[in-house]
Amino acid sequence: MTAQSERREVLRVDGLSAGWGPMRVIHDLDLNVYSGERVGLVGLNGHGKSTLFLAIAGLSGWQRGSILLDGHEVGRTRSQGPGRYTHLVVRRGLALMPQGDEIFHGLTVEEHLDSGAFTPRAWKERGERKKRILKIFPPLAALMKTPVGRLSGGERRMVSLGRGLMADASLFLVDEPSLGLAPKIGKSVIAALMAVELGGSAMVIAEQNVGLLQGRVDRIIGMHAGKLKGEASVASPLSSKGLAA
Repeated sequence: MTAQSERREVLRVDGLSAGWGPMRVIHDLDLNVYSGERVGLVGLNGHGKSTLFLAIAGLSGWQRGSILLDGHEVGRTRSQGPGRYTHLVVRRGLALMPQGDEIFHGLTVEEHLDSGAFTPRAWKERGERKKRILKIFPPLAALMKTPVGRLSGGERRMVSLGRGLMADASLFLVDEPSLGLAPKIGKSVIAALMAVELGGSAMVIAEQNVGLLQGRVDRIIGMHAGKLKGEASVASPLSSKGLAA
């Protein structure tokens, strides 16, 4: 990996506070993420990982502070109207894969993937993008015409993540990808995320299980009570052999 100073700053969060109603969940948080890197965000449930992701997407109940995505301010200090500007943040280059499946059970796998191609360029390239998704998640190839309501939990998670990866994004936020999955399936989902070619993009993965990320991502940052607790680990990603272990 090259030094951070030689890479593009994809995300810069300065002094972010965010919450729901009168409750503050995120407390004056600072975070920088650079192109080409995968960052693990680890912490117990209820300590602010999902709220941080939602705030970056403009979906928290209220927030203040600065959020720069590829140098453009997307934070917008506000007190109401979650989601009002989220479509603009997506167009700036954000792809959020939320916790849980967040799918429409009557739509097919292919329809879900197509729905992730939100921007004009992604829609134009959706055929090639779907081919790349099927290389990352091979089990979906035989299920493209199947309604997702008929799929297993692991297959639904692949669909949800694949939909996010269809986006024309510079920053991928992946929230608890192993949640509710059997350990073996959870490991395979994480391994698939490690296989994504980031290029000039970046990925932040929120997880409770630090063991799933250890040695697989570039940085692991702890989160507790709405604050970041520094880097718990810095390691180079393992080889594909290591990911399969």
